[in-house]
Amino acid sequence: MSANLNRRSAIKGILAGTVAMGIPSGFSALAMAKNEAATQLGKLKGNINHCVSRWCFNDIDLDTLCIESKKMGITGIDLVGPKDWPTLKKYDLVSTMCNGAEINLVDGFNDVKFHETLLKNYTEMIPLVAKAGYKNLICFSGSRRGITDEEGWNNCVIGLQKLIRLAEKHNVILVMELLNSKIDHKDYQCDRTSWGVELAKRLNSENFKLLYDIYHMQIDEGDVIRNIRDNHQHIVHYHTAGVPGRNEIDETQELNYSAIMKAIAKTGFKGFVGQEFIPKNPDKLASLKQAIAICDI
Repeated sequence: MSANLNRRSAIKGILAGTVAMGIPSGFSALAMAKNEAATQLGKLKGNINHCVSRWCFNDIDLDTLCIESKKMGITGIDLVGPKDWPTLKKYDLVSTMCNGAEINLVDGFNDVKFHETLLKNYTEMIPLVAKAGYKNLICFSGSRRGITDEEGWNNCVIGLQKLIRLAEKHNVILVMELLNSKIDHKDYQCDRTSWGVELAKRLNSENFKLLYDIYHMQIDEGDVIRNIRDNHQHIVHYHTAGVPGRNEIDETQELNYSAIMKAIAKTGFKGFVGQEFIPKNPDKLASLKQAIAICDI
C-alpha cells in the first residue's frame, strides 16, 4: 500500500474516533521541562525537540510506542486525535501536532464548498486542543481542482480568518502542512514554501503557521536549507523522511539530515521535529532510534 493511502487511512480512522472529551492540561509550559528530562533519559543533546508521527508506526500499539519513544528521548507524538490523548498523558508525552478536525487531505480550505464542514469541525476541536494543554492543530489547503493560486489564497483566507480569533482566544496555532504534488499528493495546492508563506502573510497572525515537511519539499522544490533559513519565522513544526521512497533517513537516501537539523537549530527554533518516515527495517523501533540519533545535533 502506498504511503499516501496509509496516511489517508490513518487520518480517516482518527476522524471516526474523534469525540468531544474533557481532557486535562499539559503542553506549552511543560514542553521544555519534558525535553530536559528526556535529554537525560535518552542521553540526547537537547538542541532539537523530538517527536514521531503515529501513523508511520500504526502496527505498534500506542502504549508500546509511547514507552519505547520515551526511552529514546522522544517527548511527543504527532497526528494523534482526542481519543488517544489520555494514553499520551499516561506516559507524560505531548500531542505535538493534533488532528481530527480536517475532512481529509484533498478537501481543504482552498475551496469554499468545504468551509461549512471545516468551520464546524475546527470550532469544536480548537477548545478541545486548548483544554488538553496542547498547541498545534493541523489543517490542509486541499487539492487545486483547477483553482488558481489567487483563488486558493483568497478562499483559504476567507475560511481561516473565521477561525483565527477563536485560535487566538485559546492560544492554539492552526498549522497548514506543505505536501508535494509531484509524487504523493498530486494536485495539492500548498505544495511550495512560497505558497504557504504568502498565505501566512495574508493572514498575518501568530496563530497560523506552516508545517515544513522536509521530505515533501525536497521533492517539489529542493534547496531545503535555504528555504528554511529564509522562511523560518512562518514555520512552527518539521517532518522528516528519506528521499526518495519516504523510508529511513540514513545513508541510503539523498538528504543530509544532520546538516538540516543544524540549520533549523541556528534559526532559534524551539518547536518539534517529527519523524514521519515509513521504516523498511523489520525492527522499526531500531530505525526510529537511529533517526533520532541522526537528528540529535
